[in-house]
Amino acid sequence: MATKKPAKKTAPRKPGVGKKTAGKKAAAAVAAPPPALADVRAQIDGIDRRIQELIAQRAGFALQVGKAKGTLAAAVDYYRPEREAQVLRMVVDRNEGPLSDEVLVHVFREIMSACLAQQEPLKIGYLGPEGTFSQQAVLKHFGRSAHGLPLASIEEVFQEVASGNADFGVVPVENSGQGTIQITLDMFLTSDLKICGEVELRVHQFLMSRTGRIDDIERIYAHPQSFAQTAGWLRANLPKVEKVPVSSNAEGARRARGSDDAAAIGGESAAHVYGLKKVVMSPIQDDKDNTTRFLVIGRSIFPPSGHDRTSVLVFIHDKPGALFDVLSPFARHGISMNRIESRPSHHAKWEYGFFIDLAGHIDDEAMKQALAELKQHSAQIKVLGSYPVAVP
Repeated sequence: MATKKPAKKTAPRKPGVGKKTAGKKAAAAVAAPPPALADVRAQIDGIDRRIQELIAQRAGFALQVGKAKGTLAAAVDYYRPEREAQVLRMVVDRNEGPLSDEVLVHVFREIMSACLAQQEPLKIGYLGPEGTFSQQAVLKHFGRSAHGLPLASIEEVFQEVASGNADFGVVPVENSGQGTIQITLDMFLTSDLKICGEVELRVHQFLMSRTGRIDDIERIYAHPQSFAQTAGWLRANLPKVEKVPVSSNAEGARRARGSDDAAAIGGESAAHVYGLKKVVMSPIQDDKDNTTRFLVIGRSIFPPSGHDRTSVLVFIHDKPGALFDVLSPFARHGISMNRIESRPSHHAKWEYGFFIDLAGHIDDEAMKQALAELKQHSAQIKVLGSYPVAVP
């Protein structure tokens, strides 16, 4: 009969031994010396070299794309906003931080802008002079390699694009707090230009002057929209100061730099361009999420990008239920309406046109069917454009 071996006795663990060991390991980890600054910088330099090599490769492939398209007439023939939107959405989809979507989109936008400019820089008209929010929208959408053309008015932007002197134009169409910029909508009543894109720009309004002292200010120059967006702050802080409306905030900054008792309202870029100092370091707009939407106008409609918006102008018959008849086809075909705005048609007294923004592209089957039905209930339909929804 086998005899059982006595169980091996283990010495009782002293209280706190395990905790001490874990504590020593943690202390060792904490005490590990930080990486040498020179080593970190060497790694960053290596990454920068690889990034630069890849950018050069991308620029080379961009040239091949141009050659594959053949000999075209001008830079505008190489530009494809739908493809650009697709690339930027992939950038957003891939992003896992730590940089924000907006920062990465900006970086890639500049790379694409420089690559496209190898063919020929795009010429972009905008409401000038230099330093306006319209110029900021141009830089956000087309990058710094595009050639900006500052113009005196929104009407002139339309004219220069229509004549071919500018490849595209950028015009403001609505503000989150103040609503629609009516002159832009009115231009579409008679213009044959098409909407090719949109830009959403967070607008920060700063008070700036030559001296930077609030006690010196006796009058303020600004665009009427900027006065409206800062009305509450001005009432509370500068209620007796004279307000002088001007054609653009950049023009206001240009005037303000000539006198110590004058100030202007506008973006930081205007302060840099005209050598002004911020009177108040933080923005003074009443709505902290103040955003302006701009439209990119051109001479043709581009193919779908996969996430698009269509803008139409509809003139309706003067009869009961006319507006219901206009909107019903979109509901039946599952098309979301993003916005509707009415304006006098300029064709006949008391006749109105409706500007409607719809989710989808003009080439989508549902959109085609809805617009075909709409023709039966409207006096005239004008497709203003189908374009990619704004990327952050």
